[in-house]
Order: sequence, then structure tokens, then C-alpha cells
Amino acid sequence: MKKNVLITGGTGFVGRSLTKLLLSKGFSVSILSRTKRTNAKDVFYYTWDVKKQTIEEQAILNADYIVHLAGENIAGERWTAKRKRAIVDSRELSIKLLHTVLQENNKKLDGFISASAIGIYGALNGEEVCSENTPPANDFLGRTCQIWEAAADTIGALGIRTVKIRTGLVLGKNDGFLKKLKPIFKYRLGSALGSGKQYMPWVYIDDLCASFYAAINNESMHGPYNVALKDDTTNALFSKIFAAVYGYKIWLPNVPAFLIKLGMGEMSKIVLTGRRVTSDKLLATGFSFEVNDIEEALRKSI
Repeated sequence: MKKNVLITGGTGFVGRSLTKLLLSKGFSVSILSRTKRTNAKDVFYYTWDVKKQTIEEQAILNADYIVHLAGENIAGERWTAKRKRAIVDSRELSIKLLHTVLQENNKKLDGFISASAIGIYGALNGEEVCSENTPPANDFLGRTCQIWEAAADTIGALGIRTVKIRTGLVLGKNDGFLKKLKPIFKYRLGSALGSGKQYMPWVYIDDLCASFYAAINNESMHGPYNVALKDDTTNALFSKIFAAVYGYKIWLPNVPAFLIKLGMGEMSKIVLTGRRVTSDKLLATGFSFEVNDIEEALRKSI
């Protein structure tokens, strides 16, 4: 019988790609969604409502693994107090709901793999290279990721192997980080943001999905793993290469930081700051990034 992987947030950018990968590896996939969808071959849809803490429990009872991707888009809207609460709650309360069902049914999984983010190291600039042992930051991004990972650890407390994938900027076609940038660069209006010196640790979508697959298959993996290239890509370099992919040299000056702050408010930190990170812990498991050149990644993403 095929092993079943339940994906929360399975209809999103990462979830869709991960579903394709898992199906190609011989798994069946269940997806938790807020709306009912029609089942397909080896793909089964179930509904849940995180705010109301309701769920079709069979989704969990049928699962051998859970990959938890659900959460409000951190860059979707300005960070008002209400929006911040929604970002945190979507991550914490969704895991709380999963935990309740697992505990009440004494359900044991082969593994629980939760998304997290390198934002746990904070919205800061600097030369420090952050590993999984780097202390979390005490800003909004850092606290959000700490709450997110603490919620995942409650699953681990049930005796279930738990892995936390700290993701960098995800590059890929049709969605994700590049969706808003593509039209700007395509029409030759791209430029660096602020100083342009902020680091942009990134990962190509296929490699990110491969890291989730590795976390499912490798029983020795547990705890947090950074999943981002340590190639020291800065915003200025990223912008220069992205423009070159579209066949031109950047001719506009950097967008002033004060204008970005005016337009985005506190959320501007996600584009004006960036930490260097290392994925050595992941690489030590035998994992390798197939796409490790930023130009290749950008060309594959347009």
C-alpha cells in the first residue's frame, strides 16, 4: 500500500510542486484545504477551518506523514496589528488543530515536517553567517518563527519525529517571490532596493521540495534545517542578474529606502534586510542542491 502524505497548504505554490514530486515517488497525497475539491488519482482533498478549529479528521487518520505548509502570506499585506495577529495565528492555531486530532486519536505518524523560515534570525543586515544554532531574533519575524516552531515541537512531544525546514526566498515559475518582480524587470524598470547590500538567501522550488522529500525519507533528520544557498547573493547582484536575464543592464538608480518604507511600512524590512545563512547541516545528511547558481535559477523561473 502506498504511503500517504498529508499536506496542509497543499494548493499553494510549494504545495503544488511538492504534490507532483511525491506522486512521482510513489506516494499518495492528501491535501487540507478551506474549500472542498474533487479528488484525483492518488490525490485526496479534505476540508478544515483553522479559525473555527474544525477539520475532517480522516485526513489525519489516513496519513503516514504530515507536511505543514499552511500560513498567511507574510508579504501579502501591510503589517497592521490585525495582520500580524493573523500571520501568527495561521501558523500556531493550524498546528494546534493538528495536535488535537493526533492526541485525541492516539495517532502516530512516521514524521511531521513543518515549514519555517530563515526569518527566525531576524530582519537585520550584517556579515554573520547564521546556522541552526544562531539564537532567534526578538523582532516580528523572529518571534513569529519561534512561535511557529514551538507549535511544531508540540507534535514532537507526542513522540513523532519532527523536522522544521527554514526556507529562504523561493524562486520558481508562475508564483512565489518573483511573481510581483517579473513585470517590473521584464519592462526594463528593475533596480536594486535601498542600499542593495542586503543578502538574499534563496532556494529554487525543486530543491525546496526535494528537502521536504528528504525529511520524509531520512529518519535521522529531526529539528531545524536551513534550506537556502550560501552564495552571498545581495539585492544589488540579484537585480543585476535578473535584468541581464531579460537582456539589459540596470539603468535606474536604487529605489530609496525611505520610499519603500513609506509604501510598505514595517513590512519593508523583508526587502531592505537580509541575513547570510548556511545549510551545512542539511548538506551533511547527503542532500545536494541541484540549482546552485542564481542566474540559472532566475532563467528557469521566467
